Amino acid sequence: MRAPDWLTARPVAHRGLHDAARGILENMPGAVQAAIAGNFSIEVDIQLSADGEAMVHHDNALGRLTEGSGALLGKTAAELKAVKFKNTPERMMTLGDLCALVAGRVPLVIEVKSHFDGDRKLVARMAEVLATYSGPAVGMSFDPDQVLALRELIPSRPRGIVAEREYTEDEWPEASAAQRRGMTHLRHAFRTRPHFVAYWVNELPAAAPWIARNIFGLPLLTWTVRTPDQRASATRYADQMIFEGFVP
Repeated sequence: MRAPDWLTARPVAHRGLHDAARGILENMPGAVQAAIAGNFSIEVDIQLSADGEAMVHHDNALGRLTEGSGALLGKTAAELKAVKFKNTPERMMTLGDLCALVAGRVPLVIEVKSHFDGDRKLVARMAEVLATYSGPAVGMSFDPDQVLALRELIPSRPRGIVAEREYTEDEWPEASAAQRRGMTHLRHAFRTRPHFVAYWVNELPAAAPWIARNIFGLPLLTWTVRTPDQRASATRYADQMIFEGFVP
């Protein structure tokens, strides 16, 4: 399988087309609707609930952008769907809610968040939801084990690896030293077999994504593009950008 042309055909709105100044927060329904209106692809994050549901949310705990507190893993989907985004009437979505809202109108780039514990329940639930979704969608993760789960549980959907140059214990406390070593330089690629790479824009150019793109022909997305300089770097070194903070 090759990565589809639509993956790089249009800019990808990072966690939707959010704008806090207008009361549109990341990963909430309004950010998704704004991205659809702008005809942008949409990158979202999913986290696992206590009862095995895939919730659309970046952080593994409530509080930064939402009301409430506590880990998502400690709450049921029903409890999380009742959570409001701060200063808005909008509530957290499941992946199924997201698919129903988008309805295939623009592509979805779904990042699987991980606790680096080998648990595949989130990808398994993602597989169940996407089995009945006909719209364009891909999965990706920083965690090679989750990319491998995407390969094995959702083989019909393209998959990618999210990556950067190094992984420190301070920034990646849940990953073991061996896992962090395994994430560097895309050295897991022959095991995970990604169809594309999403690499941190501040670390381009870099050898590993250059090889993936120019030797193995994998499309290169880059995140998160916010400034004119980053946009110039994305144009020079990548095939498409994952952006926020402006409208391309």
